[in-house]
Amino acid sequence: MDLQEPDVEEGIKYWENTPATLDGVLGGFGSGTLPRVDSLGSRQFLQSLIPSLCTVPSVLVPLSAASSDAPGRRTRALEIGAGIGRVTSSVLLHLIDDIVTIEPVHKFVEKAIEDSIRWKGIKDKKKSVTFMRGALQGFDPTKRLDDQEIDFHCHRVGYEGEDEEGFDVVWCQWALGHLSNVDLVTFFKQSKKTLRASQSGKQRENGVIVVKENVCSDEKGGPAIVFDPEDSSLTRSNKAWYEIFKAAGLTVVREEVQHGLPSGLYEVKMYALR
Repeated sequence: MDLQEPDVEEGIKYWENTPATLDGVLGGFGSGTLPRVDSLGSRQFLQSLIPSLCTVPSVLVPLSAASSDAPGRRTRALEIGAGIGRVTSSVLLHLIDDIVTIEPVHKFVEKAIEDSIRWKGIKDKKKSVTFMRGALQGFDPTKRLDDQEIDFHCHRVGYEGEDEEGFDVVWCQWALGHLSNVDLVTFFKQSKKTLRASQSGKQRENGVIVVKENVCSDEKGGPAIVFDPEDSSLTRSNKAWYEIFKAAGLTVVREEVQHGLPSGLYEVKMYALR
């Protein structure tokens, strides 16, 4: 198995030379069906994990629950490697109240802040996004944003109420390939500690970590890792992911393949972890 490690600085350099556009962050697939198919698949997966996030009546949430005006705790999510805010704007803000994003590339963060006024719930201040600029390797999700050891240049838009602690969702998509196995296990262990218990008291709706990543083939029945020198990233096989989840003390509660993506790409899998 190829054990070459990703280089953080080389990875950031690659993305700094990539346009801050949908087509740029999606490797040329931003103008086709991929963005919508991906976003819908992500929303459906997350709603199936935490049905109480549904805001309209559905097979997951009855009419009485969806229309309830009972006050409750605001929901929170952390998105890592958030880029220009594609997942935050098209997936998370449709289901979550307050979102914290981590992204190391300055122009991506600036583009996301610029576009955020048009995102759901931001202009009317019903929802919020806190943008943090910096590498994930330096971020500890168990600490409050003001207590991080390095300056992440935080910028918040939307809802102005007091910030809460912990997360209902930690969303990781097309970014974890820039972390070594050691850094990844550390991040997962920290993230697990931040997951909040469900307000409903139902364990199946407790906080969840979602990993949505490209998956290569296992090698001779064992784990495999493919190194891409162009952006200094790793693509892991299904068994390689499972080894990392086990090392981090996480249990896979659900996994699905994202269907409907263009042919010729790696298989994309979604893992739900607690």
